[in-house]
Amino acid sequence: MPVKYSFLLSCPLSRNKNRHLLTYTLFAAAVYSALCIIFYTLQDFFFFRPEILPRHFEYRYPFPFDEIDFEMEDGGRINGLHFRVPNSKGVVFYLKGNSRSLKGWGKFAKDFVSKGYDFFMIDYRGFGKSSGRRTEVTLYNDAQTVYKWLTDHYAEDQIVLYGRSLGSGIAARIASWNKPQMLILDSPYYSFLYQVRQYGFWLPLRWLLRYKIRTDYFIKKVDCPIFIIHGTKDRLIAFRQGEMLHQLVPNSRLLPIQDGGHNNLPNFPEYHELLYDILHGELALAESGESR
Repeated sequence: MPVKYSFLLSCPLSRNKNRHLLTYTLFAAAVYSALCIIFYTLQDFFFFRPEILPRHFEYRYPFPFDEIDFEMEDGGRINGLHFRVPNSKGVVFYLKGNSRSLKGWGKFAKDFVSKGYDFFMIDYRGFGKSSGRRTEVTLYNDAQTVYKWLTDHYAEDQIVLYGRSLGSGIAARIASWNKPQMLILDSPYYSFLYQVRQYGFWLPLRWLLRYKIRTDYFIKKVDCPIFIIHGTKDRLIAFRQGEMLHQLVPNSRLLPIQDGGHNNLPNFPEYHELLYDILHGELALAESGESR
């Protein structure tokens, strides 16, 4: 009887404890669900930092260029800049990173026109003068539309695809659909999903992330030579991700910039030396598994 009496006394406490546990669990679930909803809804604000320019804005650069607009079938508009040099060796189609606009990025044209190449760069939707709803699919389709326009003005074996940071995955996708002269990846991620997972590992990203950009899939379908330039001290997209991409395909060469970070590679003379050698065919692909 004493045992039964003790058990009966403990029942209300046990029920109260279970009630509190259920409350805490429901609260935690509600908070987690709210965070998932916030991430899904606002991820464009997390991943893209655009600078919006008025339509009447005038670009100013010390070398000749044309401004070109592409009207997309869904109503979107892509704004691009086309820099030209006399007797060019071809054109570099440069797919930029996730911030600002052509107003600032256009300065990188000098790194390519000085090496004898025309240079073409676009703003993604929502950046600069470009407009329209941005999705992973439209990122690819817009870039493909511009690539096809370039094939009307250049032989395809004169087109160099260059993808920097965010643009590396887009460039890999376009290279997998076409046959450019070469693909250059500057500070690339293994995949955008892989990159985001490092910080949002606690979220169900396979269901929430709208931009997966699987460079690791695309690169396996690229037939042209691939050059991967990556700073060894890149703290945003680790050098290891460039190594991982290189290990996926035999037709690639990994080119480390010692002590290079994510946003300062053009400050290194080695970067310009490598770029010159790549564009002028003076740098052969290393054997699989080897880097410079």
